[in-house]
Amino acid sequence: MGEIQASEYIIFTDMDGTLVDHDTYSYDAALPALELINKKNIPLIFCTSKTRAELEIYCHKLDICHPFISENGGAIFIPQDYFDFPYDHTKQIDNYNESNFLTKVVIALAADDEQQYIQVKQYFSKLEIPCIIVWCDGPSVQQVIEELKEKDLDITMFSGKGKDTWIALGVATLDSYAIAMHDADIVFYSRVLPAKLLYSVVEPDLDFFYNKGYYARIDMERLIMYGRVTRLLLSPLLNSLLEKTHYSSNFLKYMCAFKYPLSGEFGITSDLALNIRMPGDWGLEVGLLAEVFKNTALKRICQVDLGFYEHKHRPIKSDAEEGIQKMTKDITKTILRNLVELDGVDIDEAFMQSVNVLFKRAAQDRIRQYHADALFNGLNYSRHGEECIVEAFSKYVLSAGREYIQNPADVHLPDWKRAISAMPDIREKLKDAALNDFNNYG
Repeated sequence: MGEIQASEYIIFTDMDGTLVDHDTYSYDAALPALELINKKNIPLIFCTSKTRAELEIYCHKLDICHPFISENGGAIFIPQDYFDFPYDHTKQIDNYNESNFLTKVVIALAADDEQQYIQVKQYFSKLEIPCIIVWCDGPSVQQVIEELKEKDLDITMFSGKGKDTWIALGVATLDSYAIAMHDADIVFYSRVLPAKLLYSVVEPDLDFFYNKGYYARIDMERLIMYGRVTRLLLSPLLNSLLEKTHYSSNFLKYMCAFKYPLSGEFGITSDLALNIRMPGDWGLEVGLLAEVFKNTALKRICQVDLGFYEHKHRPIKSDAEEGIQKMTKDITKTILRNLVELDGVDIDEAFMQSVNVLFKRAAQDRIRQYHADALFNGLNYSRHGEECIVEAFSKYVLSAGREYIQNPADVHLPDWKRAISAMPDIREKLKDAALNDFNNYG
């Protein structure tokens, strides 16, 4: 298939179970079709999860010299001089022009000292895509934050993931139409992840503004069910609040529609990112969904299945201000705050006591369901352990409600539109600060 001629047809094909046998990887059964395709000079384009190295073997054996798409759309490899017209491509590799949909990676880093920063810099030095490491609590970035404070916009009281996400989004929106954001504690990573998050946002025929990722929280090797904060806290809490408010809250219905509201993975247009306030505590993911609800139409919001996805897991600690307990309280207070803001619900002691009763019942009902799921699917599941976690969550929900009643103050960072109004060049200064750290350390 070495000769390239104009054709009225193009054939795109998967590999496993399509062109090649799913078990033996033989393509013998497809040879008659391949000979016919060759005879009619029809380009055959591989579109598969396989890597470039794997696909090159098949191209060589079958004498195919057409472009191919590897790793589920992660990259497109086009033989040099294949087209007689110019086209955009990211880089040239061997005899291919590679078209990569990513143009830049922004890493939001919280490092305790210069040594940690240098270690991260060395780790990401293997990235071929241009990257910017933003040392969010480093001296250069903090100097910019102090300058913003002098403009009467003080965010120095914020720290942690919310603030770091806010800074990174500011830098990323400088020259991007859309941004994919995900957590850094991913055990297994593939370029398919940003592709799935971005596709529905950048594809003109889809025209979504926000795409939330969700995934199965099951360790297939250890046969363990994870996602306990979603399963045993957030899901029963949202449904309890919905029942308590007589199913009248569109905000709660919206939140219940997400398959995994606490995932840290999403794709977003830069324009929308500039117009949302970023929660400054562990209620980040829930608060961000609430901000999207307030700032765009529901028909512009979607979610995508990211498949199986493994995180590092947080232990249950005794200190209520650490670990998962702090997260539980912040999530609860974020939901209550938005329920007041969007639906005018009165939150008092009687309301929280009632919600807590409904919450425990809903969570215990779910434990029975998860126990049945685990037995049916051969998963390891401790029903007693889950019951103990629900008891702890119940106490934290009630405590969070009381804390909110005593102090319902907002914990949002300002949206970027306001920050730019206060300091028009703040994003450029943050980017310059990151580049300054990169050049001065390590």
